[in-house]
Amino acid sequence: MGRQKQMVQPKNNKQKGRQNRPKNQDRPKQAKRSQAPKAVTPEINATDDAEFIFGIHAATEALKGETQINKVWLQSGLQDKTRNELTTLAKKRGLIIQDAPKAKLDELTNGQNHQGVVLSIAAYAYASIDDMFALAAERDEAPFILILDSIEDPHNLGSILRTADAAGVHGIIIPKRRAVQLTATVAKTSTGAIEHVPVARVTNLVQTVEKLKEQGLWVFGTDMDGADYRRWNAQGPTALIIGNEGKGISPLLKKAVDETLSIPMIGHVQSLNASVAASLLIYQGFNSRHPL
Repeated sequence: MGRQKQMVQPKNNKQKGRQNRPKNQDRPKQAKRSQAPKAVTPEINATDDAEFIFGIHAATEALKGETQINKVWLQSGLQDKTRNELTTLAKKRGLIIQDAPKAKLDELTNGQNHQGVVLSIAAYAYASIDDMFALAAERDEAPFILILDSIEDPHNLGSILRTADAAGVHGIIIPKRRAVQLTATVAKTSTGAIEHVPVARVTNLVQTVEKLKEQGLWVFGTDMDGADYRRWNAQGPTALIIGNEGKGISPLLKKAVDETLSIPMIGHVQSLNASVAASLLIYQGFNSRHPL
């Protein structure tokens, strides 16, 4: 399968399945829809635990989307414009709406900033990697997938989701263990992006990366000694790995990447917040895919 030429050349890592991938210089200039990678076996996970979505933006997006919502709480005295919009959306879906004092909503959200609206939802249903490929094909684009290596802060995950949605990323892959999952805090921080970006969970990130490479994706990671990210061309089928907030990318996963990228810094700090670094890299990918 042909893949588009990228400016950062892959390192000579000899991984299983690599001999079946075409050389960098043999990749065509344009990745066509008919050349989209074959589907990876779906992995859909959900539990029966109840969750909550809160905050005006997150709740509005959930009501407009396909999230399974059980109940809507609106704070007594909520201003008319906001109440009317949320009530209209809830009634269209036949949902129960209940007025509640602020103290009740504070209790449901453990004192977080709910802005007067709380939704009770079924646990978040995760997507599959197939869904990401299908979304890329629907848009007639080469897949651009984000892989998060043990991100622990829900605010980081929420912010990354928000940037991924804005830049047209086709999906995010996270590990099942030792990493933050989709939660109410993630949903609120994403300001509704959680409704639009597929998120898949996998047991083993290294194995998943190898499968993606066999399907034709070029995999890039972050490292202080990597190539300058400003020269990165992500026009072809691409996966980008963002490492843990403190430890970065795990050693085994780093060995599996084609190339590492770095963000140059001339100040006193030695690293950036994971969501900030992800935003810079995601938008470099966007810039190379959508040049001026």
